[in-house]
Amino acid sequence: MQRGETGRYEVTVAGSESVRTFVPAPLPPEPPVDFEGGLHQALETAVLALGRLDGVSTLLPDTSLLLYTYVRKEAVLSSQIEGTQSSLSDLLLFEMEEAPGVPLDDVVEVSNYVAALDHGLRRLREGFPLSNRLIREIHAVLLSRGRGSDKAPGEFRRSQNWIGGTRPGNAYFVPPPQTAVQDCMAALERFLHAADDGLPLLARAGLAHVQFETIHPFLDGNGRVGRLLITFLLCHAGVLREPLLYLSLHFKQHRRTYYDLLDRVRREGDWETWLAFFLDGVRVTADGAAATARRLTTMFQDDRRRIEPMGRRAGSALRVHEALKSRPILSLAITSERTGLSFPAASSAMDLLVELGIARELTGRRRNRLFVYDRYLAILSEGTEAR
Repeated sequence: MQRGETGRYEVTVAGSESVRTFVPAPLPPEPPVDFEGGLHQALETAVLALGRLDGVSTLLPDTSLLLYTYVRKEAVLSSQIEGTQSSLSDLLLFEMEEAPGVPLDDVVEVSNYVAALDHGLRRLREGFPLSNRLIREIHAVLLSRGRGSDKAPGEFRRSQNWIGGTRPGNAYFVPPPQTAVQDCMAALERFLHAADDGLPLLARAGLAHVQFETIHPFLDGNGRVGRLLITFLLCHAGVLREPLLYLSLHFKQHRRTYYDLLDRVRREGDWETWLAFFLDGVRVTADGAAATARRLTTMFQDDRRRIEPMGRRAGSALRVHEALKSRPILSLAITSERTGLSFPAASSAMDLLVELGIARELTGRRRNRLFVYDRYLAILSEGTEAR
């Protein structure tokens, strides 16, 4: 449906020039979203996919095994959309204080994303409301160090920003002036908590994401916070027990369509086409995450069965296998610490896993060697190839 522009233009002075900024109208859209026809079907399909994903998460013997690395995969993907070149293995190495082969700012940015996500989920589980205060806290963690740390972490902007171009005057899109940010974000907060407009939760998440990106309330980090907002909404509402749904892979794979549809909402008010794209992303991403969980469960079981017949060495090797399931890149020192095995015993057990083709040595060094659970990391890294 084409409603026309979903806001108003306001002329403001930025630097030495006058620019037209776009101030979005509060949500929900007027007239209301039309769920008849294809959009209703897309919503039902997405809800069913989310249910399957939540069901799979309850079947995992230890959800934290998948969550640890899955959260990091999302951090890599979301940061890649912003132009970083860090990979999942780079991040895991960085967290072990091993120097990655990418610019340090890139991997620090991804590491900050993990910390921001963890902070937000912890606060929600403590009963803190999904609010502008929490959004600012998440932003403060996201920009706490490295690139962007000089861009007012945790504070709504007090100057004009823009998207595309070299200045507001030649930008592709100019968000609301700084004087309108507080009111726009207050309206968005009210929409997040509205219970009387009849909107399904997934539609609310899709609408809120566009509105946040349009307001662009921070000087930096808006895209990453806007993508986190989707997951926080679903977890806060109890639709997902664990944060296993992330749309960054869908947005990365369809980047041009993603940006075109955001612009189309602003210019034409076509929320339905955007929501169809968003809901399809939920379906594809949820089904993909559920399939990944099943593949990993099968792989872990298969590898365990390969270890068990190995006689006296099997016990120690199974303990090392469990450690690699929780951290797919390990040093022998950390392996010894996590398993309670002596260093020689951990080394011997890891050598057995290498012989079986389960683990692989990464460094080629004789000392301070690192080992990777190859197939595990390969499955989790699918789609994160920097390009």
